[in-house]
Amino acid sequence: MTAPFKIFIVEDDPLYGEMLKYHLSLNPDNQVYRFETGAECLKNLYLVPSLISLDYSLPDMSGLEVIKKVREFNPEIPIVIVSGQEDIATAVKLLREGAYDYFVKDEDTKERLWITLKNIKEKLSLQKEISDLKEEIGKKYEFRNIIKGNSPAIRQIFSLMEKATRTNITVSVYGETGTGKELVARAIHYNSPRRKYSFVPVNVTAIPHELIESEFFGHEKGAFTGAYARKIGKFELANKGSIFLDEVAEMDLNMQAKLLRVLQEKELVRIGGNEPIRFDARLIVATNKNLAKEVQRENFREDLYYRLLGLPIELPPLRYRGNDILILARHFVDEFCRENKIPRLQISASAQEKLIKYPFPGNVRELKAIMELACVLANSDTIEEHDVSFNSTDAKSDFLLEEDSLKGYVRKIIKYYLQKYNNNVMVVAQKLDIGKSTIYRMLKEEHISL
Repeated sequence: MTAPFKIFIVEDDPLYGEMLKYHLSLNPDNQVYRFETGAECLKNLYLVPSLISLDYSLPDMSGLEVIKKVREFNPEIPIVIVSGQEDIATAVKLLREGAYDYFVKDEDTKERLWITLKNIKEKLSLQKEISDLKEEIGKKYEFRNIIKGNSPAIRQIFSLMEKATRTNITVSVYGETGTGKELVARAIHYNSPRRKYSFVPVNVTAIPHELIESEFFGHEKGAFTGAYARKIGKFELANKGSIFLDEVAEMDLNMQAKLLRVLQEKELVRIGGNEPIRFDARLIVATNKNLAKEVQRENFREDLYYRLLGLPIELPPLRYRGNDILILARHFVDEFCRENKIPRLQISASAQEKLIKYPFPGNVRELKAIMELACVLANSDTIEEHDVSFNSTDAKSDFLLEEDSLKGYVRKIIKYYLQKYNNNVMVVAQKLDIGKSTIYRMLKEEHISL
């Protein structure tokens, strides 16, 4: 059942008060209470009214006193002032103190109050929808909903993510491409107290060098050629929320110095502006590089490195996650079938074995693509081994699918290069730094003719 909409009518004129009560009670969803003094109203605030209609001139206290005490109890309760006198200065003062609206008593008061009530209900309904939506987003980003797996490595990641949500410490996420660094960042944000505010992702590599400062900190109109209007930067947009800097190691040294200053001062200045702007954003960074080694190579500032280190979370490559590969494969197949409205597909034992043996250089992202293609290629209700197709850009990965002898690996490599260079033995011999006779001998043993 929907909770009743509670209305307090605070009116010392019994006849006028009863008229308003009767009028507002015509809607059965409204639960209307009438009080003749401010003290009676305040004594019953434990009922948590959804709206207060307040006479400005009460026998025991002024409407302004009542407003202040109601706001101390709950500043979200809307208060409509109903006054017998039209006093602009008083109305302005009351509105500044937090009154929702100000009416003068006349024959239209009850209708105006009815319209105000309707507007407040619509606003509350919209707020509830937004609240419900944020709650759903929070559920969507529960750790085990966003990161599938049960390996010891992933359980350790869950533990670190849980710790990250308790404070505002900077989080640095490390891992190979495709391991899910942004998903981890989003999960941390939406499970933290900042989840009601914005999560602003920024891919450093996607921003041209000359525009990165403007993207980060914004600019004023006319700051440079093409700056036709003020631009709010990503750090401002993330105020009270979280900002995620992906591939942070790709930032040049000059921009690193500017970022360090902003992080230390917790304020920024838009390009072309003079006014410092305070901001409060939780910082999460990610990279697939070893930042400590980048510092040693003088590609990354040491002071910024320690500023960003915070709580480090290193995501393991998929090839080190064991049975998580099959858990994820099952998840991606179910997701693809559901989204495309096709019957649920099984994964055969031989297909599962093939998946387990593959090193997945593209990590989780590659597995998702492989399983979606397998769903399309399947000719029955089961994904078979031949439906699982590896098209890795990592040439060495196919050689490692099955254990072999050194001689066997050499043959595979030679075959791969012959195919790549159109059976040109001279070129392959040069590329592999081996003699042509070695290649011809292998071809003869394999009974292969060019």
